[in-house]
Parts: sequence; structure tokens; C-alpha cells
Amino acid sequence: MKKIFTLLFCLSITFFLCQKIELKTVTDSSQVFKGEINGVPITMQLDYSGIIDCHQYQHFVDGWYYYDKYRKKIPLTGIYSLGEMYLYNFGDQQKKNSKFFKEKLTGKILDKADSIANSLKPKEVFIFPGQDADQEVSGTFSTGNKNLSARLLTKDSRIYRFNNYLNLPNHKKINTYDIINKAGGNALVSYASDQLGNRILLYFEEPSNFNYCGMCGAGEGEKGYRVLYFTKDWNYRSFDEYLTESCRENIEDTRMTRNKDSKTLTFGIPKTSSSAGYTLTVDVKNASVTRSR
Repeated sequence: MKKIFTLLFCLSITFFLCQKIELKTVTDSSQVFKGEINGVPITMQLDYSGIIDCHQYQHFVDGWYYYDKYRKKIPLTGIYSLGEMYLYNFGDQQKKNSKFFKEKLTGKILDKADSIANSLKPKEVFIFPGQDADQEVSGTFSTGNKNLSARLLTKDSRIYRFNNYLNLPNHKKINTYDIINKAGGNALVSYASDQLGNRILLYFEEPSNFNYCGMCGAGEGEKGYRVLYFTKDWNYRSFDEYLTESCRENIEDTRMTRNKDSKTLTFGIPKTSSSAGYTLTVDVKNASVTRSR
């Protein structure tokens, strides 16, 4: 599939040189959050610092927080697990106990994290349980005998993020992370305009499963094309997705051919246990994909 993208890129590079559309990939491994402890403003920075076992979205984090009024950084270490966060400050023993915490937890079941951390007698603890994506991140802050409310002024607490920024005409910009999914892996192929609006054709390769120890993990198992639809003034509307390979959908042994001018690719998708076989026709010039039997 990478050969396919190389071909498509070479075909359309001249076309793109005069356009104001580009895709930029930025992988975040650090986030700064604004928040509050019992209504008092704070700032928190958290850095990705390695996978605990197999899951990309279950990992260690290190960082700090401070009260905005004083700006004195207080160190933190802990874990991010599928939307939940447990963050600890061990006081004067921060460096030593953070190392011990990670060594004891690496490769183990995450429900041991709290007991391991508590055995080290943390001075302060943030706990942010997972919650609905349309709500700000809320939880508790414990210090001594006090249990206070805490929140982060964001609806997305992920530290590790795969951003694919599309820079569009009219100084507009969108992130496929926000409109398609969190997996990234998109590459710009072409774009076209007609009386209905504008279209962008993307090729993608992304993991089938962020849990690399689970089914379909440890590989770029999902491959195919996406067509993004925009209005004439480049307001985003929707997208369609077309798989050419998939571990999740059991799509494999796909046959690809191209016409003489190399601007149209045809994929023969074989029959699977859950769907009949079909054909995908990728029209690079017109930034479109059609599916037929």
C-alpha cells in the first residue's frame, strides 16, 4: 500500500504546488491543561513517558502543576488509562518513588496502581475518572486529610495525540483527529471542486487496535481512502471511508489495478464472512471513490 501512495503522490505533486491545501502530521506527547482545585485556578503539564504494558492509551505520565497565583511547579507522576488519570506527588521523595512506582507497575494489571502508589505515601493525589466525551474532566484532589474537587477545563484528557492538520483555502484549518478519529495515519492525495462544493481525497494507514496485545494489534491493519466533503467556501460537511485492507473487517488479498494514465485505481475486494465482494474505483483527478459490485 505504501507503493500505491508513492505513485499517487508523484502523480499529483505538480497539481498541489499551486494550491493552498496541505496536510501536516503532528504527534503530541505533551499537553498543558488549565483547571481548578476547589475553584482555585491551576495549570498542569503532563508528558507521555512510556507504555505500561501493551495499550497505547494506557501509559505513564510525568509533569507538574501549579497554582496560577504562585506559579511554583509541583511535580507529578502517574498513569493515563483510557480516559482515567491518577497523578501523585511524593514530596521530597518524588524522583525515587516515581521510579519505584513505574518499576513495580510495568507490565502489571492497572488496578494495582493505586495500592502501589499508596504504599509510597503520596503527599498529594489527583484522581480523574473516565467520563463522557461531552463533559469537562472532573475528579478529586487529596492532600493530607482534605478531599477537594478538581477539574481540567478540557473534554479530552489524552496526552498522546495523533494530529493530522489540514490547511485549507481562506485560512481555514481542521484536524482529522477531531472529525474522523484519533488514529491519524492520513496522507493527502488530491482534491477537486465542482458545482456541489469541494472534496479532498486522503489515503490512510492506521492501527486496527491500540491494544497491541489484543486482537488485530501491533500493526497498521486498517488501510484505504477517505473522501472529505466541503462547501464551496470550504466549510467541512462530512466524509466517506472506503477500506482496501482491514483486520477488523477481515479484508485481505485485495487486488489492485490501474488504468494506462495511472489516474484511476481499481481495487477488487474479495468476499468475506460478513459481506459480499465488491469493487472500489479511486479517481485521483476527481478526488472521488465509487463502490460497485
